[in-house]
Amino acid sequence: MQRQGYDLSQTSAIGLRWVIFLSCVNGQHGRVDGPPIGAVHVRFLQSSSAATKRALAVAVVALTAVVPATLAAWGDAGHRLIGLTAAQRLPSDMPAFFRAASQQLAYLNPEPDRWKANVERRLDPALEGGTSPDHYIDMDLVDTAVLRAALAAPHRWAYADSLRPAGVAPNTMGLLPFAIIEQVQRLRNDFRLWRIAPDSTVRAWIEQRIIDDAGILGHFVADGSNPHHTTKHHNGWVGDNPKGYTTDNRFHGRFESAYVQSHIKAPDVLGAMTHDAQVFPNVRVAVLRYLATTFAQLDNLYLLDKTATFQPESTTPEQRAFASARLAAGAEMLRDLWYTAWVTSAAP
Repeated sequence: MQRQGYDLSQTSAIGLRWVIFLSCVNGQHGRVDGPPIGAVHVRFLQSSSAATKRALAVAVVALTAVVPATLAAWGDAGHRLIGLTAAQRLPSDMPAFFRAASQQLAYLNPEPDRWKANVERRLDPALEGGTSPDHYIDMDLVDTAVLRAALAAPHRWAYADSLRPAGVAPNTMGLLPFAIIEQVQRLRNDFRLWRIAPDSTVRAWIEQRIIDDAGILGHFVADGSNPHHTTKHHNGWVGDNPKGYTTDNRFHGRFESAYVQSHIKAPDVLGAMTHDAQVFPNVRVAVLRYLATTFAQLDNLYLLDKTATFQPESTTPEQRAFASARLAAGAEMLRDLWYTAWVTSAAP
């Protein structure tokens, strides 16, 4: 395949599916190794047989059904890295079944992004529409007093009510802190039930639930380590831009998907994990502090991209260190929340 254009006139129907899939995925990630798929159509349709054109149409329809509308939150590779490295740094007093589930916890970390499949949305938009706001919180969308009051709300519905007088819809603001807190509570309740399981059969059933809930928790914690998930500037800088940061609406994907997949491996993340597991005395306080720390890295993220654009071809050590540190922050927070849920589940 040539970088400057694709000659699809001799491509099989199966091959066409892969060409379009890669074009769709690369486009979603902010990177295209050649012209956009619309431009491909022009050259292809001018030189192709009727049968091959029909194959292209079939391939487009099929792939529209399976390629997600958005590939969010560290992409599959980054999410799996956070789930895996968090599990690899668990303390020895976590239950053995949990410590043995590192590969499953890594697999489950991207799960909430899989709920965004186009095929499911077309059947009914309820799942994607109802869960998408759980992936982010735009902390700079309201003033500090409004944000502080909203985050002090006892639950997500009171949080939503507190935002409406400020003219902000809760699904625009995002619900990430509550998604994390709620899932920690589910996991802690799972562990509590595991401790008092009446027999080995029931305990095994609960173990399955624990791993699933821990994996889902991992996704939202991972989202919270990426500054793009804490700001209104999630797809390029919006509004006043005195520092001249990029307004590229592909920046989110360029950083968290294309760059991370090309440059960051598990040893990079493990090497950036610097503290031992801890138990949080107050989960909400810990979660809000974690998200505020991530938000504080927003300027650094944009400045690094201004200095040298985040791309698979990028080679600056500063970008590599930043991405590794953000992934490590997610892995450490996830490990600590798992550990907190386990230890505090023993309390009466």
